[in-house]
Amino acid sequence: MGAAQAARERRRTAGRAGIGAFVGSTIEWFDFYIYGTAAALVFDQVFFPELEGPVGTLVAFATFWVGFLARPLGGIVFGHFGDRLGRKKTLVITLLMMGISTTLIGLLPGYASIGVAAPILLVTIRMIQGIGLGGEWGGSVLIASEHAPRGKSILYGAFAQQGSPVGNSLSTLSFLLISQLPDDDFLTWGWRVPFLASAVLVVVGLVVRLKVAESPAMAEVIEKKQAARVPLSEILRKHPTLIVLGIGACTIGLSATYFKTTFALSWATSALNFERSDFLTIILVATLVQIVVQPFGALIVTRMRSWSKAVTLILLPEIVLMPLMFLLIRSENYGLAMFGVVVATVPHCLYYAALAGMLASRFPAHLRYTGISLCYQLCGTLLGGTTPIMGQFLLNRTGSITAVIAYAVFQVLLTLGCVLLLLRRPNHDDRAAARGPEPARTTALV
Repeated sequence: MGAAQAARERRRTAGRAGIGAFVGSTIEWFDFYIYGTAAALVFDQVFFPELEGPVGTLVAFATFWVGFLARPLGGIVFGHFGDRLGRKKTLVITLLMMGISTTLIGLLPGYASIGVAAPILLVTIRMIQGIGLGGEWGGSVLIASEHAPRGKSILYGAFAQQGSPVGNSLSTLSFLLISQLPDDDFLTWGWRVPFLASAVLVVVGLVVRLKVAESPAMAEVIEKKQAARVPLSEILRKHPTLIVLGIGACTIGLSATYFKTTFALSWATSALNFERSDFLTIILVATLVQIVVQPFGALIVTRMRSWSKAVTLILLPEIVLMPLMFLLIRSENYGLAMFGVVVATVPHCLYYAALAGMLASRFPAHLRYTGISLCYQLCGTLLGGTTPIMGQFLLNRTGSITAVIAYAVFQVLLTLGCVLLLLRRPNHDDRAAARGPEPARTTALV
């Protein structure tokens, strides 16, 4: 095989890996997001009918958080096998776990049929779903970024990141369509349709994912027998600071979506005068904007010499735009609410596109799956998944959206500070642009 033909084959393999990461992560995020939407709209009535009003909503959000509680376990388990046996095998298993558990939720009887067993089974299946997604994200990011041509790992990592807004859009669109049903039909069987549709999507995802080759970085680790015996133990012993900074760096990339699609959806349709279909349309438009805009975040960070300057320019506007979003939603004006949600989406989605590649670059290849999974999933448990609960708690306690706004701004500042410190750590990705830690002058931005 000539050099030109070999180069073409590498590009095809990299492209196939990127598409596989995108398709698989889209399906996984669709499964995860439909739960959040259902928790905001219907689960309190189907599974917790004896808890009325805001209390029922709070409990439904608590079951939503259970998935995040289980995600670190998935990250640890699948990170272990992904760092020892390879990325591809784990991704097939996680896709099946998510698809089967999501379909089972669609078949689950409600409280009226089987009593307290219904919410218990719901929480159990949600935990399995969380374990699956906990292993999925790190593998999807790495199967794409580790196939990337030199200097393009952030761009290829963005393939996996793109699955989140696309999955979110499909989730929102599915509920927007079924929300047109009469309330009785929506409560009895309509909400189940998106969950049952997951079975078909998983088959499509498996066909695509099985064609993806193992990543070159992991293949080299296996060939040279460099795999860690217990990746979790080694990473906690040698890189604890990276884990802490990585958790903080992921914060607004995860939580901003749940401020909009879960907390704000519930707030707008229960405490404000928005119809269910109207606010779902607002969320759908915002996620469609995210699909278009998000890849530019990876492009911006890749093109700029200093990643620290790039993420600072990207995140600073969110300090203003996130409060603006809540204030415009509170106006109860459809057009203003649409504008607020859309513009607040731009900064965090630009950041989210580049997050995966930046995070992966700070961990050595033989610990990378476990490292980035721990950061992302622990952040989901501690900060991302608790967003609707904290938002609803603060709203219930104060009766004002101001406390929720303050919490959102805190999360933006936490993210910015941690990612700037993270980028000062050594770069272990030889496919990224040749650079070490960011120069010392960036510390002034922390």
